[in-house]
Amino acid sequence: MIVLKSTQEKFLQALQSVAGIVERRHTLPILANVLLRKNGADLELTTSDLEIQVHTKAQLDGDAGSFSSTVGARKLIDILRTLPAEQMITLTSAQNKLTLTGGKSRFTLQTLPAEDFPLVQEAADFGPAFSIPQKSLRALISQVHFAMAVHDIRYYLNGILFVAEGKSLTLVATDGHRLALSQVTLEVEMPKQEVILPRKTVLELQRLLKDEDTPIEMRFAGNQAKFVFSGMEFVTKLVEGKFPDYNRVIPKNHDNHVTLGRVSLLSSLQRAAILTSDKFKGVRLNFEPGILRIASSNAEQEEAKEEIEIDYAGDVIEIGFNVTYLMDALANMDQEMVTLSLHDANSSVLFTVPGQTGFKYVVMPMRI
Repeated sequence: MIVLKSTQEKFLQALQSVAGIVERRHTLPILANVLLRKNGADLELTTSDLEIQVHTKAQLDGDAGSFSSTVGARKLIDILRTLPAEQMITLTSAQNKLTLTGGKSRFTLQTLPAEDFPLVQEAADFGPAFSIPQKSLRALISQVHFAMAVHDIRYYLNGILFVAEGKSLTLVATDGHRLALSQVTLEVEMPKQEVILPRKTVLELQRLLKDEDTPIEMRFAGNQAKFVFSGMEFVTKLVEGKFPDYNRVIPKNHDNHVTLGRVSLLSSLQRAAILTSDKFKGVRLNFEPGILRIASSNAEQEEAKEEIEIDYAGDVIEIGFNVTYLMDALANMDQEMVTLSLHDANSSVLFTVPGQTGFKYVVMPMRI
């Protein structure tokens, strides 16, 4: 049976959209495979790692009829990448093997039975669906993802908190040293739902979401979240646990404020970061009326000093930070200006964007 007949580009695109979650090494060999299913003209492609399942449909021609099998996803991608984009590809099934033909190239691949593929059982208790433009969710994730913890023993920090409540969707990430929050308005009123999406899910969504207005539909259940967008269905398990009360972390009464250019601040910090030590990424920020001084030094007694003219008439404050935490936030924003709100050398600083109430970033100071 001819399973599909299409250009290399079209087949590779469909395969890559589902193959991001596939691990090359897995305790279950079949999880390295993509499940191919055909009922009529459409070819369905499904991958899983037991935590996340990604599913899409593609019209890739071939014989109409019923077919199902699994084949190594990465191997298939590696082969397709070596063929020209406009090359016509044929995938044929015979005797528990799949044969990929393109021009004068021919590859015979081993398969595993489709019935052995462990599909994720979808939750029965999904809440109401709501949707936002894909580019809005992509922007929300990019504004907070860098603050997620990595392999933290407090497993609930290794992901992003999604809160749908009323007419707003809020995303929050923290690693205990910094916290990023971003918010968008919904078109429908939602009952309060809170879920924590695992780190791998967040990074995969970030890869798949397009910078366009087409909607992404979301539904949350007790132990699962489901996303439907661009002809794809994405189901993921959630991180269990109680996320910290992020509202208590966000400073409310800081009385010293300064608004300055994001790019000039980022550039100065990047230069100062060069002379910080690898283990101790500390920089000193001195806020004085009209001027911000940035300084760093390392064990070799080298030092960097930067000065930025600022419109500031508040208290004189000298405060230390992990420079990476500051650069991460500034590099993931695209606004021209950023506002810093401070209290004293021992209090966390709040980053906001003028005219945009939906973004907040809090960084704890460090002793230098």
